[in-house]
Amino acid sequence: MSSGTMTAAIAFSQGQPTAVDPNLDTLIELFVPKEAPALTAIRKHGLERVRLSKFPTRRDEAWRATDLSLLKNTTFQRAETVHLTAADLDIFALPETATSRLIFANGHYMPEQSCVVGLPAGVFVGNFTELSSEQQKVIANYLGQQSTNLDVFAALNDAGLDDVAIVWVPKNIVVEQPIQILFVGYGAEQATALQSRCLVIAETGSQVNLVEYYGAIAQGCTDQDTHCYFNNALTEVWVEANARVNHVRVQREAGGAIHIGNTAIAQAQDSHYQLTEVNFGAKLSRHTVNLQQNGPQTETILKGLTVIGAEQLSDTHTAVYLQHPYGTVDQLQKCIIDGSARSVFNGQIHVPQKAQMTNAAQLNRNLLLSPKAKVDTKPELQITADNVKCAHGATVSQLEAEEIFYLRSRGLNDYDARHLLIDAFAAEILDTVAIAHLQHALTGCVACRTVD
Repeated sequence: MSSGTMTAAIAFSQGQPTAVDPNLDTLIELFVPKEAPALTAIRKHGLERVRLSKFPTRRDEAWRATDLSLLKNTTFQRAETVHLTAADLDIFALPETATSRLIFANGHYMPEQSCVVGLPAGVFVGNFTELSSEQQKVIANYLGQQSTNLDVFAALNDAGLDDVAIVWVPKNIVVEQPIQILFVGYGAEQATALQSRCLVIAETGSQVNLVEYYGAIAQGCTDQDTHCYFNNALTEVWVEANARVNHVRVQREAGGAIHIGNTAIAQAQDSHYQLTEVNFGAKLSRHTVNLQQNGPQTETILKGLTVIGAEQLSDTHTAVYLQHPYGTVDQLQKCIIDGSARSVFNGQIHVPQKAQMTNAAQLNRNLLLSPKAKVDTKPELQITADNVKCAHGATVSQLEAEEIFYLRSRGLNDYDARHLLIDAFAAEILDTVAIAHLQHALTGCVACRTVD
């Protein structure tokens, strides 16, 4: 059966599905490639997990605020390979990453549009198939090792594993230039399904800055692109002892898209990991972050900004597990919600008895710009250690009339006063994006999306 005629409905049995379930078998047929000996074990394990899972519903606590009926009831066609030109990709270009970027279109690697030059000796940035057989054996110690405890969509990504973006930095190597990994969706008349996969390995004492970007090829603003496609994304990050990873993740899918992503991070002793996450796109999106602190004196910084409107639904779930003493976690998630949109945040920080001397802070701040906007927020601290410093909280507010009045009294009109306050609210997150051109572009997107 050709990729152009293969279709599937995203539907699971509500009980324990079996291999003979026609919906599940068709879904597996949609995503799972036929041959790739180097990936057989991961695919097999992922397939087993999918068949033992059920499709999430609002009866499941982790999904109670997220309605997946759009995903479940849509019939998808496998996304075909597309050949994009440099002009098609200009909108995503960053001068800082001009010589260090990987391009994937509809889940397929595009070597002709990718460019990786000038990196330090020993650093590998490329597709899985470009690794030597010996390198693939080493990668097997990392790839798919963190996805086991994630949701059914991560298992599905394992089962259909094909092209994989690899960023591999050897011991004590500092990569000065940021690396961009661009996953582009290309909408078709028929709803399509694709998968994106990324693996980042920062070995002992190394440093790397990474931009993971999900976008769409569209005429004009991607918000106006109503083409439906489903992008099932999974990223694994390994931060070994005394390594530093600064990670920016941007989700700017088409306005009719469905984006479900999982990011799993493992940090070793004395490591530093910072994730700045910005969500603008997709009609339905969910991103789950699962982070394990696997050594003492580990530092984790999580910053997030969601800006949505119309009837968008954006769901962010995070879980941080501290396993050793002297760990630190600093998490700030901000949401700007307009129209009839709905934002969901559930953040968990687990501090067991053995994680003494922990310093953890978690805050979710939400700004509602419309009377129909909705937010569900649930920050959680689960603490059994007795010598820790931990705090968490959430706020939901509107633009303050007194602040608008003050700015108007200083000569600003109502429009400019409102947007000055909105920009200031978003700036606390966007200022952590160290890549100047990307920060400027994201700031412009906030201003554009919140125009009255």
